[in-house]
Amino acid sequence: MKTSEFISALRAAPTNQLIFVDLKGHAVHYGYHLTELKAASFETVDCGGQTNRWHETIVQLWVPPGPANVCMMAAKFLKIFDKVRGMIPLNLDAEIRVEYGDENLFPSTYHVRSVTRHENATHVLLEPPATTCRARDRRAAPAQATDPSCAAKTQSCCAA
Repeated sequence: MKTSEFISALRAAPTNQLIFVDLKGHAVHYGYHLTELKAASFETVDCGGQTNRWHETIVQLWVPPGPANVCMMAAKFLKIFDKVRGMIPLNLDAEIRVEYGDENLFPSTYHVRSVTRHENATHVLLEPPATTCRARDRRAAPAQATDPSCAAKTQSCCAA
């Protein structure tokens, strides 16, 4: 999900509690803190020898010892987001990710699959990341079937 889509969903219901849940229904503990907003830029070279560049907005959550029994309100999250955006450039077209981990959710930087509004709560569905081979993905894409950075299908996709 793009950062702009996420923020728009929160602005639509600022008085809602903001609840982050994983695909199994485990929620980030109430009383969490938004500890950092990161404007991350990545430059990589994949196994096919192609360079890749992308940006992400990363929301880092943390639960302190003895957390409160309430979730952060969307309005508070937005206030923090707007303040940070005034201090560092956050790319609204970048994917938004959520960094978190506890005894129920493996520490990771999760994708935001969806944001749904309920009567008094906005639920953010977190999806764990998966690894992939970008060279293979390019080769498998019909429009890119002749990509010279990948070997023929009978060979490895790796350049090395």
